[in-house]
Amino acid sequence: MKKYYILILLTLASTTSCSLFSKDPVQTKESWPVERIYSEAKSALLMEDFVTAIQYYDQLEARFPFGDYAQQALLESAYAYYKSDEPEIAIATIDRFMRVYPLNPNMDYALYLKGLTNFTRDIGLFEKYIPRDESQRDPGSARLALEDFTTLVNRYPKSNYSDDAAQRIVYLRNRLAQHEVNVANYYMRRGAYVAAANRGKYVIENYPRTPAMPEALLVMAKAYKILELDQLSEDALRVLELNYPGYAGVAAVRQTKFK
Repeated sequence: MKKYYILILLTLASTTSCSLFSKDPVQTKESWPVERIYSEAKSALLMEDFVTAIQYYDQLEARFPFGDYAQQALLESAYAYYKSDEPEIAIATIDRFMRVYPLNPNMDYALYLKGLTNFTRDIGLFEKYIPRDESQRDPGSARLALEDFTTLVNRYPKSNYSDDAAQRIVYLRNRLAQHEVNVANYYMRRGAYVAAANRGKYVIENYPRTPAMPEALLVMAKAYKILELDQLSEDALRVLELNYPGYAGVAAVRQTKFK
């Protein structure tokens, strides 16, 4: 089965590589007005020929660096980079757009696109085709995406993109909270009980009302019990029982004598 997956992924990688580099560069004519170049770029973008679209957008910006077309070309080229699995370039392009054109009416979309790019930027080729627990992934990009989507929702609450961003915020908070609990459990297995308790506390303080809350409280209770901080352990268990009645593991923590 592993050999089968590797064969599929190598085939996909070679196919993607061929599609990206087999095309001849496009070149606009000096006589083309800005409208013609933008039209060619937009057509390529709609056909999902992102490599060609990026080339047209770059030439448009080089020849006509000012005006509405240049602003739109920069934003749409960022989208093309995002769709081409070039997250670093996409984010750099969005940042340049936001810095150079801070009053552009599409700033809400720029924030949304930046959030989407960070949302998916840590998904490698293998993870696209072989699912893995999201909470096991590096949380760096997820935190950046959460920041982007939160900024969008707070700054542009009536934006067409805010509802989707709000749903992604819920998902990201749940994922980041579970990641912290996973790390806390790892610390427990390693005997780093102070670090485990701190991770659980971080979830309580930063990701309230997430599904990881009861597990975070239980980890805190266990860690404090082992550290002989009985009052802190009992406080965590009391909060756990109050908010999640009947949650498994409470009695075991109270009854177990940790060494």
